[in-house]
Amino acid sequence: MAADGGTKAVVAALFANTGIAITKFIAFAVAGNSSMLAEAIHSVADAGNQGLLLLGGKKSRKAATPDHPFGFGRERYIYSFIVAIVLFSVGGLFALYEAYHKWHEIHSGHAEHPGGWQQYLPLAVLLVAIVLESLSFRTAIIETRKIKGSATFAQFIRRAKQPELPVILLEDLAALLGLTFALVGVGMSIITGNLYWDVAGTALIGLLLVSVAIVLAIETKSLLLGEAASPEAQRRITAAVDQTEGVEHIIHMKTMHLGPEELLVAAKIAVPPASTAEQVAEAIDAAERAIRAAEPTAQVIYLEPDIYRKGHVPDPRPERPAPAGH
Repeated sequence: MAADGGTKAVVAALFANTGIAITKFIAFAVAGNSSMLAEAIHSVADAGNQGLLLLGGKKSRKAATPDHPFGFGRERYIYSFIVAIVLFSVGGLFALYEAYHKWHEIHSGHAEHPGGWQQYLPLAVLLVAIVLESLSFRTAIIETRKIKGSATFAQFIRRAKQPELPVILLEDLAALLGLTFALVGVGMSIITGNLYWDVAGTALIGLLLVSVAIVLAIETKSLLLGEAASPEAQRRITAAVDQTEGVEHIIHMKTMHLGPEELLVAAKIAVPPASTAEQVAEAIDAAERAIRAAEPTAQVIYLEPDIYRKGHVPDPRPERPAPAGH
C-alpha cells in the first residue's frame, strides 16, 4: 500500500508540475520577472525529480542477479539522492544566481519594469499554480496519513523507509512556499515599482530550495548507508522468535533495509543444549516462518543457532535481562 500510495502522489505531482512549468515560462517570457523564471526552473526540476522517482521505482523491481544477490531495492534510495542533488543545483543554485543577475541588472540601470496588462499575468499564473500545487500536496498528505500511523509528518519524513512520499511532501511544501515568495515579490514590485522586491523573492526561493535539498540529502544518505528496522518491527521480530518452540531467546540481532519493503534479518538464537541437529533445523525453520508472519518485509533471514553462555555478545535490548539460570 505504501508503494502504491507513493506512486500515486508522484504521478499527481508530475502532471501538476509539468503544466505549471509551461505556464510559468510563458509568464516569464511576457513579463520578465526573475521570480517567475526561478519558479519555472523550480517546476522543471520538480517534474524531472518525479520522473527520477518513477524510474527508481521501476529499476528497484528488477530480479536479483549473481552480481547483486540482494536485489536492486536500493535503486529507490539512489534516485532519491539524485533528486536532492538536482533540487540543490538546478533549483536552488539557479534561483540564487538569477537573484544576483537581476540585482546586477537593476543596479546597472538595465532592468525595466513591464507595463500594461503584461505585469499582471505572472500574478494570475502564480495564483493558478498555488491551486494546482495545493491539490498535489493534498494527495501527498492523504497518502501519507494512510501509513504514518501516530507519527507526526516531521517524524514520518525522518523515519520513513519509502523515499517517495517524504520527497513529494517536502517538494510540494517547498513549491507552495516558493510560490508565495514569488507572489509577494512580483506583487510588491507592481505596487511599489521597486524591482528589488522581485530580487528578494527570487533569493528566498533559492535559499528555500537549497535548504530542502540538504534535508533530503541527509535523510536519503542515511537510507543509502543502510538503516535498521524500526523499533516496532524489531519488537515484532523478537517476540516472534521468542515464542517459537525450540528457541530459548535471541542472543543478538542485526537488521538492515535492503530496500523500502525488503528487510535483512541476521540473528544468533539460543537453543536448548540437548537439542539434536534435526530439532535445531526445525526450530530455525519455524522461527523464519514466525518472523515473516510478524514482519512481512523480512525477505532475507539468517539465523545462527548457538547455546547461550556467559561471554556471549549481550542481548542489545537493555529492557530485556538475560534469562535466569544462564
